[in-house]
Amino acid sequence: MAASQREPARKDPWYRRTVRWGQTNLTEKDPVRYDAQWWRDYWRRTRVQGVIVNAGGIVAYYPSTHRLQHRAAFLGEKDLYGDVVRAAREEGLTVLARMDSNRAAEDFYLEHPDWFAVDAGSRPYRAGDLYVACVNGPYYRSYLPSVLEEIIARSAPDGITDNSWSGLDRDHICYCESCREAFGRDVNLALPGSVDWADHAYRRWVEWSYRQRLAVWDLNNEVTTRAGGPDCLWIGMNGGDLVSQSRRFRDHKAICERTPILMLDSQYRHEQSGFQANGDSGKVLHGLLGWDALVPESTAMYDAGTPTFRLGSKPEPEARMWAVEGFAAGIQPWWHHIGSVHEDRRQYATAPRLFGWHERHEDVLLDRTPVATVGVVWSQRSIDFHGRDDPESRSLLPYRGFTDAMVRARIPYLPVHADHVARDGAGFAVLVVPDVGVLTEAQCDAIRAYAEAGGGLVVSGESGGYDEWGDRRADLGLADLLGVHQTWTHHGDSGVSPANWEAYPAHTYLRLGPGTSQAGDLGDLGAGFEDTEVLPFGGRLEVVRVDPDVADVNVALTWVPPFPIYPPEKSWMATPRTDLPAVVTRSRANGSRVAYLAADVDRCYARHHHPDHGRLLANIVRWAARDDVPLAVEGAGVLDCHLYRKGASLVLHLVNLDQGGAWRGRLQELTPSGPFEVRVRPPEGVSLTQAELLVAGGEVPLGHDGGWVSFRAERVTDHEVVVLS
Repeated sequence: MAASQREPARKDPWYRRTVRWGQTNLTEKDPVRYDAQWWRDYWRRTRVQGVIVNAGGIVAYYPSTHRLQHRAAFLGEKDLYGDVVRAAREEGLTVLARMDSNRAAEDFYLEHPDWFAVDAGSRPYRAGDLYVACVNGPYYRSYLPSVLEEIIARSAPDGITDNSWSGLDRDHICYCESCREAFGRDVNLALPGSVDWADHAYRRWVEWSYRQRLAVWDLNNEVTTRAGGPDCLWIGMNGGDLVSQSRRFRDHKAICERTPILMLDSQYRHEQSGFQANGDSGKVLHGLLGWDALVPESTAMYDAGTPTFRLGSKPEPEARMWAVEGFAAGIQPWWHHIGSVHEDRRQYATAPRLFGWHERHEDVLLDRTPVATVGVVWSQRSIDFHGRDDPESRSLLPYRGFTDAMVRARIPYLPVHADHVARDGAGFAVLVVPDVGVLTEAQCDAIRAYAEAGGGLVVSGESGGYDEWGDRRADLGLADLLGVHQTWTHHGDSGVSPANWEAYPAHTYLRLGPGTSQAGDLGDLGAGFEDTEVLPFGGRLEVVRVDPDVADVNVALTWVPPFPIYPPEKSWMATPRTDLPAVVTRSRANGSRVAYLAADVDRCYARHHHPDHGRLLANIVRWAARDDVPLAVEGAGVLDCHLYRKGASLVLHLVNLDQGGAWRGRLQELTPSGPFEVRVRPPEGVSLTQAELLVAGGEVPLGHDGGWVSFRAERVTDHEVVVLS
């Protein structure tokens, strides 16, 4: 739907109607070189409806009355912020005043040293030449609110955002007097002496620190809504990576409960996670906010990544793929340039084409409901208290392994917060719980109730083995449901390099089918493995004991212990079979199918993308879901598939991840894939007669067969969006 078609919605507040955004992140040099007319033309060419304008914080771009707020070096008596705001208003744009406020210059520190974070030796924490303010002190609780009031009084922005609002991360404890007093008062403990997960005081400090950031969020909103009206929201900025959010004490779920919009500061692809990570972030956030909320994402037009070149242009294919993956998951576009003048002008070519396409097809990109039968459970608390010092490996990789496997198998899925299983679980044929080590009793009860109602369940690793503080339980919290019991011992460790060639610890395998202490039956789990009896493994095996009193437990795969890889004459299985379960399944009388992975195939797949691991994970999900998957796509290539219902129509995104640089380095060119034969099972009550391709253009014939509709997509370059109506 074009912008003009959404004009009646202008009665809605800005956070419901502003879809496309732009941000010229001003530098201190820009007051003497900003070309207002050029940027107004760029706003028009990129079809933006809102802009984000630097106001204050570390650097002020207006003549602030706050003596210690550092003015931009070239500002003089100018008001660049005000000038840009006035131009934006003349263009009819929404305006967010942008802050960057957790640090200050030395003159500020010297005048108010007690407002800044200090280590255990009372030395101030610094970031380069700047001093880091404490979120619990007067800087955040008194000074910054007065800056917000000044900005609102001067320019009446629609809202205020801040990309660096949450202070120190969890690896840095502040010992300032404000923290000592507040922690003692709130928790009745002294501050922890160091980062130590075994220390109860440190764990309480982590939990308390989350609450302090939420208090900042609430305070800022109280200030801005009082000064600027009920819709003048303070909304910070937040990342899409859960581990990064955890390290910064930003509670994804609690923040989304406080805001109707989330400004997503997730600017580029990380090589270890791929473009599909952006689609996953969109689904995580909409699962918390609701699918009618807007999630604009700051997409760098400059060359973000490793290394970062702030003034260089990001290759258009790289920026484009990140953006279209976001479109597929309900993320809205927001271009981001550093500085107002660029010698590398190639970065200006990317946004106009992307944003123009988005405007033309806005009607199918908003206000829709996802269609998926697989839910993947996640918990930020588990990332903290189970992941601890290695959240990437312990928590994120198992999640990513399952989701990557489903992307590769073209199985639509949705993330589900562990607190929302009771609310959302009934809509799924299967829930996947990928090594969510920390599950509360209430969360375990919700998962158990879901399975008792007939839902399929796939659980891996130490899921539910730890309470809310990360203390180990006597057994897995779902042991009764899984039919296995933990011994709290393990073999191997995924990703460990060999200590020597003679005792290669990762040279392990999984044996398929019968040959264990219980009669193994691989069934549908063995699809694609008909010509092998073993699969490479190389990861960590939780040693579990099968419950002898549970009659329907089936050990489908077992573990083969390590043996030498070198010299080749020694590379033979000295112990070809064991009774150690690697995958255990149950087909319960109530129709629920349950699978438990003692072998961390999920973590291994995220690390190495061995095709056998991906196929096994997908097979297990399909088996537990009784193959209740509403989409089937045949054809060579890697597609990320997102399916939605919009009224009486379906919208299918096919994002081509089969790109030459999709996993390492910058993407230089787009590699088309296809053709693809696509089959979709419409929801009950939906009748479909035509298929329109929004990227390639035109309609394609739609076939009907046994309750499914089918069509052919000849070629997918970066993405295709198909409207079935």
